[in-house]
Amino acid sequence: MSVPDFQSLMLPLLRMAADGKKHSLAETRPLLAAELKLSAADEEELLPSGRQVRFANRVAWAKIYLQQVGLLLAPRRGHSQISHRGRELLNPSPDRIDIKCLGLYPDVAEFRRKKGDIGEEAATTGSEAEVETPEEALEAAHQKMKGSLASEVLGRVKAGSPQFFERMVVELLLRMGYGGSRNDAGQIVGKSGDEGIDGIISEDRLGLDIVYVQAKKWDGTVGRPEVQKFVGALQGKRARKGVFITTGTFSADAASYVEHIEPKVALIDGRRLAELMIDFEVGVSMAGTYHVKRVDSDYFDEA
Repeated sequence: MSVPDFQSLMLPLLRMAADGKKHSLAETRPLLAAELKLSAADEEELLPSGRQVRFANRVAWAKIYLQQVGLLLAPRRGHSQISHRGRELLNPSPDRIDIKCLGLYPDVAEFRRKKGDIGEEAATTGSEAEVETPEEALEAAHQKMKGSLASEVLGRVKAGSPQFFERMVVELLLRMGYGGSRNDAGQIVGKSGDEGIDGIISEDRLGLDIVYVQAKKWDGTVGRPEVQKFVGALQGKRARKGVFITTGTFSADAASYVEHIEPKVALIDGRRLAELMIDFEVGVSMAGTYHVKRVDSDYFDEA
C-alpha cells in the first residue's frame, strides 16, 4: 500500500505508545511501517525536493499534532510517551484520530492558527481534506509554479530562431558543468544538418573527451529514424557520447532504442529542456527566496 496521509498515521502512532514506554521516532517508524505493510519503496519514497523521506515527514507531523494536544508527552529530546489524556482517548479505541477529532481540544485550534493555515474557518471546515503536511503543501505549490514557468520558458524557446536555440543549448550544457568557458569548451559546428551534428562541447575542463549535440527546434515528435541518423553521425566521428535535444517530444520507440546502443545518447525533450533551464538559470532570473526553518533542539537542550 502507499504511505497513508499524516492524519491516518495518528491513531496507529498513539497505539504504539500505549505501552507507556519512551519511544523515539527512529525506533517507531520501522514498527509502524511493518504494521501498515509498507514496502521498502514506500518507506524510501522522497518528497519532490529529494531532501526528505515522505513517510518520515508524515510520521513526524502526526507526532507533532498528538503532542500539541497533549496526547503524547516529550519526556526527553527526540522521544515521546503517552499521556493520561492519550490513554483516555484510546479507551475505548476510536476508529480514527484526525484533525477534526483533535479539534475537540482547544490547544489544536491555536496551534493551527500559528502554523499559518488559511484562517480559522479552514481549521474546521477543511480539516478532513487536509492530507498534506506543511512541507508537502509547500513543495506542491513550488512544483505547480515551476510547471507553469516551464511552459512559459518552452514557449519562448520555440518562438526564437534556430540559431538562438542552438546557442542556448550549448549555453545550458556549459551551465551544467560541461567544459569551461564558451570560447574554449563549446562551439557551434555550423548549419543544422552538418552530418546530423549541431554542436560540440567538452565533457570536462581539460577537453579530454567531447560530447556531440543535436539540437532540433521541432513542435512534433522525434521518431527513431531521426535518432538513428544522429547515432550514425556519432559513429562516423568515432564519438562515444551524444545529446539529442528537441523542443518537441521523443517517441517511445526512440527512447527504447537509445537504451541498448553504443555510443551513449541522452534524449532531452522540450519539457525536460525547460526544467533544466530553470534549474541552471538559463533564461530565468530569481524572483524571491523563502527560508524554511526548524527548531534547533540542541540549543534548548540543558542536559
